[in-house]
This record gives sequence, C-alpha cells and structure tokens, in this order.
Amino acid sequence: MDNTIHHTGIIERIDPDKVYVKICQQSACAGCHAKSMCNASESKDRIIEIEGVYDSFQLNEEVELKGRESMGYLAIFYAFLLPLLLLLTVIIFSLEMNRSETVSALAGLAVLPAYYSVLYFFRDKLKKKFVFAMKKLN
Repeated sequence: MDNTIHHTGIIERIDPDKVYVKICQQSACAGCHAKSMCNASESKDRIIEIEGVYDSFQLNEEVELKGRESMGYLAIFYAFLLPLLLLLTVIIFSLEMNRSETVSALAGLAVLPAYYSVLYFFRDKLKKKFVFAMKKLN
C-alpha cells in the first residue's frame, strides 16, 4: 500500500529558498466521462510552497510533488472535524446553561470565525506539518 500523496504541477516561481508550484486540484468526479453533462465536477488551481533550495529546476518545468497521506488526514481534521466538534460542544454547553436554541446556535456559529482566525495566526507553524517533496518528471 502506497502511503503517499502524488500531485503533478508546474513551477510558477523560484525564490532563493522556496519554489512555488501550481497544481490543478480536481474533485473526485472530475475524471468521469460524463463530467461535461454534470455541474458537480470542478477543478481549481492551487499554489503549493516548497521550501528548500532547488537550483536544478526551471520555471514552467513539470514536477511531481509527494507528501505523506497522513497530511491529508491532518488537514481534514483541522479544517472540518475540529471545527465541527467545537461547534457542537458550544451548542450543547450553551443549551445545558439553559440558553434558548437560537442563542445556542448563534454562539456555536460565533465560535467558528474565532477558530479559523486562530488557524490563520498559526499558519506558519502549520506549514511545517504539511511538507511536500519535489522531483523532476523527466
């Protein structure tokens, strides 16, 4: 079983200590033969920062990015699971404090911008957990 994530991308920019690679992130149904008839298929371009010195790479070169599968699970945890648990905890706690359902729901929703703000402020620390390796395709 291969425990790595593979993405093919094109080098957009090269800095002395970073390389920026553009990947096309596709939904699961983007490869479907019926995608032209369906509105559910979509793809988005993402820029991935790869830290390190890569002197042998050039602009517009096609490369392969590799990362651990566990990074994907960690991203799902931080982006979806933890905020959901936080939302439900605040709602249940608020209901237990004899607040109305409306106030409890608003309190649960109010905690989400705070959570995502904390994630934003710790983005540099989180970047260290999400590390991709880059190699030439040729």
